[in-house]
Amino acid sequence: MPTEEELHAEIERLRAENENLKKPAARGQTSLKVSEKGALSVYGMGRFPVTLYREQWEKLLSMSEEIKRFILEHDAQLKKKE
Repeated sequence: MPTEEELHAEIERLRAENENLKKPAARGQTSLKVSEKGALSVYGMGRFPVTLYREQWEKLLSMSEEIKRFILEHDAQLKKKE
């Protein structure tokens, strides 16, 4: 059975952890999370997470070379967010 002092220390630790979780991710920092519906969400790409189901991510990842080539071919038309 934890002592009262140990319980208070644990509460403070949890409060600090909770505050850190509330803070927005640092600019440019990305993170992954499984959504409530079981999809994969990528945070830190923009204002909202990018959320796709596993099969969608796999299809997109299999196109990675094609996407890179397309970006290079259309570089002048594509805008860059600094």
